[in-house]
Amino acid sequence: MGVTRLKRKDRRNKTTSRVEVQFLSLGSNVELGSRSKMKKSNQIVKNDAILNQLVLEAK
Repeated sequence: MGVTRLKRKDRRNKTTSRVEVQFLSLGSNVELGSRSKMKKSNQIVKNDAILNQLVLEAK
């Protein structure tokens, strides 16, 4: 049996829903504790560090 190919809109829906779920899981991860800490390699953590550094330099 051949592999069925997704139409363009279905491929787009698949990727956008995956990205939305990832975004929501990152945004809702606000509980205190060691298991809810974000990894240091996470882009959000890197962005926060850079923004905090820029705020300190601006003062």
